This record gives sequence, C-alpha cells and structure tokens, in this order.
Amino acid sequence: MRKGGKRKSTSQKQETEVKASSSSQENQKENHKLASQAKRAKTSKPQPQLEYFEDKRNLEDLWKAAFPVGTEWDQLDSVYQFNWNFSNLEEAFEEGGRLYGKKVYLFGCTEPQLVPYKGENKVICIPVVVAVVSPFPPSDKIGINSVQREAEEIVPMKQMKMDWVPYIPLENRDSQVDRLQSQMFILSCTQRSSFCRVALKQMKIDRLKKYEYCLPYFYQPLKEDELEQSTEVQIIFPAAQKPVFCEFDWELDELDEFTDQLIEADELDKDKKDAFKEFVKERVREAKKANRQAREARKKALEEMSEETKAAFENMRFYKFYPIPTPDTPDVSNVKVLWEGS
Repeated sequence: MRKGGKRKSTSQKQETEVKASSSSQENQKENHKLASQAKRAKTSKPQPQLEYFEDKRNLEDLWKAAFPVGTEWDQLDSVYQFNWNFSNLEEAFEEGGRLYGKKVYLFGCTEPQLVPYKGENKVICIPVVVAVVSPFPPSDKIGINSVQREAEEIVPMKQMKMDWVPYIPLENRDSQVDRLQSQMFILSCTQRSSFCRVALKQMKIDRLKKYEYCLPYFYQPLKEDELEQSTEVQIIFPAAQKPVFCEFDWELDELDEFTDQLIEADELDKDKKDAFKEFVKERVREAKKANRQAREARKKALEEMSEETKAAFENMRFYKFYPIPTPDTPDVSNVKVLWEGS
C-alpha cells in the first residue's frame, strides 16, 4: 500500500514538474513575442505624409515662352517675380475659344503701371500677350522707336536675333518637333537665352537700348492707304549748351514763327536761327520723300498681291491678353489698355 502510494506521489510530482516546465516555456514564448512587438514598435519609422501637386496645364508656360519685346533687360526678372495666371489665354485655344483651330503668332510685351498690392501702390511691370491670327508670319521686321530718335528705324527681326518659332505644348514635348504640325508660334529672342550680367555689361549702350524700344512692325497694305500720312517730323537740333527737342508739322506750323517762338523761350540761340531753319527743312524733305516712297511701295505691293494674300490681310486679327486676378498677384483690371476685339 505504501509502495503504491509512493509511486502515485512520485507520478503526481513528475506531472506537476512537466506542467510547470510547459507553463514556463509558454511564458517565455509570450515574453519573447511581447519583446519582439516592442522592438518593432521602437524601430518602425513614421510613415511620411503624402504630398499632392497639381498637374501642370498644357499651355501653362505659354505666356513665359513668348519674348516680352521692348522690355528693359534689367526689368526682365521683375516681370517673373509673380506667378501670373494666363488661363484666359489658354482657354482661348480650347474648343469654342476665339483661337481654337487657328494658326496664331504670339509675342509678349510689358506695361509698367501703378497698381495696388498688399495695401500699397506699387509700379509693377505687367506682362501682356498679343495673339495674331494669320495664315503666315504677320511680320519679319522690328520697329525701333523712342522720343530720342528722329524717326522710327525698321530692321529685319534676325538682325535683333528674333524669329517666330513653334511653341510645343507640354503634352507634346516628348515628340519630334519636325513631325508636329504646329499652329502656334511665338516670338523668340536668342539674345535673351544667352543673356547674363557679364554679357549685359559688355553690350554697347546703343545696341542695348534698341531692345528696349523695339516692337514688331506690322505692315497692312490694305489699310494704310486709308490712313493719313504723318506731316510731323521729330527735330533734334545739336547745340553747344543743350540739343533742341521739338516736333514740327509742315502743314500746321509756319517755320519763321516756329523758330522765333523757340528763341523767345530760350530754347534756341538767336545766332542759330538760320542754321535751325535749314536743319528743319532738310528733315521735312526727308520725311516727304519717305512718305512718297511708302505710297509707291504700297501701290506696287497691292498690284502684285494675290487674292489669297489679300484675303489673309483682311482676315488678320489681333487679340490682347492680360493676366487674370488671383490672390497672389496684383489686380490689373483697372489699368488695362484694350484694343477693339481684344
């Protein structure tokens, strides 16, 4: 009896030890699992927040691509200091827009205006884009004019390193340009692409100023005969103290009286009266000759012009686009100078 009881007691003891060992192993596994979870929790990196960027519009950079002709070089940076919105120009090329499906030539320019911005009035260089609807380039010449010049100078665009080049929308920029039948052309200036501060300092002042006073020269042979030719000449008479700047109209002004008035106003020395009059007469002769040659050139051009070209000139249209108001840009709605049809 005792021996049997002893075996039972021993058996119970072994069973208890097995259970304890099994429980200890389970506890070890559980602790290891908790430790692993804690380790993973410590070493796991925080997930970065996703950033969302708006897709670029297909013609978003069109206004920047069109060279701002006539803008001073040192003002170019200020033109792009704001993220101007020309979505109105972009929409004009969409179905139903005034430029949809048409061949268009575009150039930029700027208009310095005093406009309110962030509670104060500032002079801002406002970018403007002009779109010309035409089946062929509307001009291959540049007109250079300023109050300091006696007459407008007409030069080939290439002389000023300018030309009409195709504009490629964003969605087509992976394609070969020669395979695209572009309907959009922009005025480009290679002088700007090579522009730098050093080059600016090395450029001659006269050459530099030409860029600041130039605009595309548009020749309209069908309409210019309807316009009265100017009878005014710009006079810049050299003098020892200071040059004489004035305008003389050979139909409205009488030369002797005009000269006497300048002398009375101390604008002209009395002993320079005869020399001044001869100077004015020479400028008048040059202007009349230029008018006569222009009339003859227009007449010849019209005689040689095909009906197709005449129709193209008649249907040529100009549209002017200003940036639309946004919270981040100055409001230019009150300073727009619009043309008929723009």
